[in-house]
Amino acid sequence: MIEVRGLTKRYGEKLAVNDLSFSVEPGKVTGFLGPNGAGKTTTMRLILGLDYPTAGSVQIDGKQYRELDYPMREVGALIDAKAVHGGRTAYNHLLCLAQTNNIPRRRVDEVLSLVGLSEVAKKRSKAFSLGMSQRLGIAGTLLGDPSVLMFDEPVNGLDPEGIRWIRNLMRALAAEGRTVFVSSHLMSEMENTADDIIVIGRGKLIANTTIEKFIAENSTETVRVRTPQIDVMARAVAAAGGTATANGDGSLLVQGMPTERVGDVAFEAGVRLHELSQARASLEEAFMELTADSVEYHAGTAADAPTAPTPAGTETEQAPAGRTS
Repeated sequence: MIEVRGLTKRYGEKLAVNDLSFSVEPGKVTGFLGPNGAGKTTTMRLILGLDYPTAGSVQIDGKQYRELDYPMREVGALIDAKAVHGGRTAYNHLLCLAQTNNIPRRRVDEVLSLVGLSEVAKKRSKAFSLGMSQRLGIAGTLLGDPSVLMFDEPVNGLDPEGIRWIRNLMRALAAEGRTVFVSSHLMSEMENTADDIIVIGRGKLIANTTIEKFIAENSTETVRVRTPQIDVMARAVAAAGGTATANGDGSLLVQGMPTERVGDVAFEAGVRLHELSQARASLEEAFMELTADSVEYHAGTAADAPTAPTPAGTETEQAPAGRTS
């Protein structure tokens, strides 16, 4: 278990983590979400003792990270997949890690096979793609067979097969009773992988709950209706106090009333239904709704980009009528 209590980190005037408290429980995959600049990576670095907090504390299974005798045998972490000596082979990189943590040599071959890198074990890591580097980083995370695992953006650079593999791996590790803590910007992956989520914005805790509760509490209930009598149904919904919006695919999206009430309204109006279902919001939609005020870096669109000034002396003149340039 990871226990964070009152964690605060300040870099000069910048408050990166602000009185953050949460627990990451074993037996589950816990997603760690937040906009860019929210403080996710800083929090993970503080958990691992790679930086010192301004205030607060972190314990991993009742101990601070620096108190662990053989850290990799208790905590595995992937923070930066490219933080590897490029001149070392994949095998030698893992062997060095194993020897510093009293891990048997045979374990190197085991994790290389697990992540699918056995065939390139003797190649230097500087020639690895981002996806291969991610796999090597995951191998290092698993090397000590730890009970606590932390992953920061583990699917970066992975192809669809690799993404499915890491998703299944994290769920399998959690099913073994391990603590799995994963940060990602891919909401669809978190929705398919995580059991619980912790959401932060500008260094502060915004939510700490299950995926299902998070979506339910941060989205509006919507009912999808498909009928050959769309106009009649829309008027009936409006008369009953709801709102009906055309979905562009021949259906209506109804808000302001539960599914059962929409069915009653259709029956009372004599409307024949071909579909009546709850349109479940996605984790991404709920996340965007909740964190809208916590986004630190807002990007514009192409239309917002300033037009480059025309260099002096290159102005073009419109040719008079009847002449070509």
